[in-house]
Amino acid sequence: MSKPKLLLLDEPSMGLSPIMTREVFAVLRALKDEGTTIFLIEQNAFEALELTDRAYIMESGRITLEGRSSDLLNDERVKNAYLGGDV
Repeated sequence: MSKPKLLLLDEPSMGLSPIMTREVFAVLRALKDEGTTIFLIEQNAFEALELTDRAYIMESGRITLEGRSSDLLNDERVKNAYLGGDV
């Protein structure tokens, strides 16, 4: 499909090598920069928060945190639980 307005992705990095994961997120950044809206479900919290504008953190099927991705990247709870502490 050329020039989609919305792209829905569920775990696009699952099972990929670190090199391929970087490639996938580079393509997603380029699509975002071109104006494509991306709805992303991803366990790689750091990459997801670096890419997105807004995020929802789910635990056991419930949203436990939400907000601007840049704020969540700096949230101590998120850092400790998902980003390995000091990031």
